[in-house]
Amino acid sequence: MSHFFEVTVQERQTVETVLRVQGGFTRKQISRAKFLENGILKNGVRCRVSTWADPGDRVGICLEEERSSTHLKGNRLRLDILYEDTDLLVVNKPAGVVTHPRGGHYDDTLANGVAEYFRKKGENHQVRPVGRLDRETSGAVVFAKNQVAAARFQKQRETGAFRKVYLAVAEGAMQKDGMWHRIEFPIGTDPKNRLKMRADFGGKEAYTEYQVLCGGEEYSLVRLTLKTGRTHQIRVHMKTLGYPLAGDSLYGGNTEKISRTALHAWQVSMIQPFTGKVLRIQAPIPKDFFDVFPEIKKMHEAEESIIS
Repeated sequence: MSHFFEVTVQERQTVETVLRVQGGFTRKQISRAKFLENGILKNGVRCRVSTWADPGDRVGICLEEERSSTHLKGNRLRLDILYEDTDLLVVNKPAGVVTHPRGGHYDDTLANGVAEYFRKKGENHQVRPVGRLDRETSGAVVFAKNQVAAARFQKQRETGAFRKVYLAVAEGAMQKDGMWHRIEFPIGTDPKNRLKMRADFGGKEAYTEYQVLCGGEEYSLVRLTLKTGRTHQIRVHMKTLGYPLAGDSLYGGNTEKISRTALHAWQVSMIQPFTGKVLRIQAPIPKDFFDVFPEIKKMHEAEESIIS
């Protein structure tokens, strides 16, 4: 089975450039399509990728359907589905679940649960997570259902059109001033612990923006966005500021009131890869956040500040 996609040319370019820049298709996808009958078309006629296309022309590409992720063993993880359409699935990942298989976790991951979900629906999709969350982090994870959607989401991540907003409970009384603040500490591996990262001026550049939503005597509720995607970036940056996340024992957080890192991928915004519609999907604030920071229970006041 194959799928046909079409792009309307916006400016004079070669067919290959139109497919890559406007369509978001990869070189590999374009190369494979060249060998298919009617794999690359301009205005309904087969053409070479070096052919020039003018504004208003229609450039089409035919892609063969990929095999499903048969190598992934299914599991009985009950998925909390936040959103689904023909091209993507958004799932609320519980804390304690690994996003995709890795050492020591081969069949108990969120990806295994999604693979089983697709199989039960009779849908032939590979499991393609768009980014990942640390094991202890809860919240929204996006899965692309086809290779084109995956490629376009990757492009959106590079341009900033694909954006996640996190909520975190930080230790300490942070000042609520309504302003967004920027953290710019580079991050590198801790030489004393290969599983740990640290602020390191010889490391990779890392940028986090945050806003204090609620400030208590012991804890503060913080909203954050990432401008780069370094390992443990939020956790390291908050530790460096002097406000480690509650429950984050690796970076000095207290586990007395919460047994996992108090970090939640609360909202994801993106452009639907085919319709162009802007999607904004939220994952409910987890119960253990209320346990560690009772002030959040004043939901009318807190929710107004979070949603605005």
